[in-house]
Formats: sequence, structure tokens, C-alpha cells
Amino acid sequence: MNKEKKFLDFLLERFKIEREKFDRSGVYAYTQRLLAYNSNKIEGSTLTEEQTASLFDNGTLPKSDDYYRAKDVEEMNGHFLMFNKMLDTLNEQLGTGLIKKFHYELKSGVFEDRANGYAIGDYKKRPNMIGMYQTVRPENVEKGMNVLMEWYFRQKINLDVLVEFHARYESIHPFQDGNGRTGRLILFRECLKNDIVPIVIEDANRNEYLDALKEYREEESLNKLISLFEKEQQFYLEKCKYFM
Repeated sequence: MNKEKKFLDFLLERFKIEREKFDRSGVYAYTQRLLAYNSNKIEGSTLTEEQTASLFDNGTLPKSDDYYRAKDVEEMNGHFLMFNKMLDTLNEQLGTGLIKKFHYELKSGVFEDRANGYAIGDYKKRPNMIGMYQTVRPENVEKGMNVLMEWYFRQKINLDVLVEFHARYESIHPFQDGNGRTGRLILFRECLKNDIVPIVIEDANRNEYLDALKEYREEESLNKLISLFEKEQQFYLEKCKYFM
């Protein structure tokens, strides 16, 4: 058994055991906090790592002189739920229905999104953009996602395939909001399912990440994204060695 396979078997076993035992001291809780903090931070969350940990560990936030933004708290809790839904459905094949379920877990408790009339757990109803870049229009999202999934099912899954899937998914931008967070969770999930060291994209590398996605949109090149993902694999692997 190679080192990567041994690591992945360890992760899956510990995720299951520690979650069932409500263990907040092991690799399951560490991964929950790490992924939720970084993925939300990339999208502009104001919560710190300490606040994220407190929210996950005991459902409270440390006393602070600053205000907490309700949406940040709601989305952080939603991310914890989305991660658990991912673990609960690891035996299922990835599909558009499952992706919508992930989005629902992330966003169903976000008051601002509901007040704005955003579709929760369903594809977007209004056009949206990534900065100055247009994404797939709402009426074309279902077709775009079906084409992406059909392509994915034909592949022998490796890191390069997951990189391309992620870039194409983010270019479609199927939901009104939460595309980056669902996309990064899918990436983590499909690594776990396919014996690939998972990827946690750090907020510290946010600019590199966005630049790599931009390179794909403008040049259809995946070189920067592959390089970043390989670096992030090593980051997560090194962090998790502590628990082994």
C-alpha cells in the first residue's frame, strides 16, 4: 500500500469515527475548520480562524468588541453541514442532484440570500458575473452542467481531470451564490473518492487561485491551477501528518 493510499484510508476512517463520537480534537474537526475557514474567507468572510473553531466546537463565538456579520456566521454553519452531507453521500456517484443538495446545505440557513430571492439548492434564476467576466446564463446552466457531468463520467479520474472539472464548473457558475464553496467541496470529495490527496485551497493563496482561474477563462490553460493544487495537496498532507 503506497503512502497516499494509506493516508486516505486513515482520513476516511477517522472522519467516520470522530464524527460519530462528536470528537472535536482530531483530523475530522481540524479539516472541518480548515476547509470552512479558508473557503469562506476566499469569498470575503470576516470570521477569523479562532472564531471559526469556536463556532464549530461549541456553537458560540468569542466575546468581541467588533460586530459579527450574520451572513458570515450562517454560511460558516452551512459549510459545516455541507461537509457532513458530503461525508454521508461518499458512496453516491457525483451528479447534478447531489451538487444541488450540497448547495442547499450551504445556503438554506442564510437569511440574506432568501430575502434576496436567491434559488437555494437550485440553479440560478438571474445572470451573474465573476468580476468583469460573464458566466453561463440561467437558461443554459442545466445544459452546461449536463455536458460537464457527461464529460466527467467518461474520464479516468486523476488530478488533471479534477483541475479541469473545477475550472469548468466555476466558469459555468451554476448557482446565484456559493459557486466557489460548492466547487471546492466537490474537489475535496472527488479526491477522497479517487485515492487522490485532497486539496484545501488556502486564503493566503487566494490571488494565485483567482489568477489561475482567470488564465483558464482567457487562455484555456490549466498550468497555473495544476501547480497550485499540487502545492495545496502537500499543505494539507503535511498538516494532517500530526494526527497520524
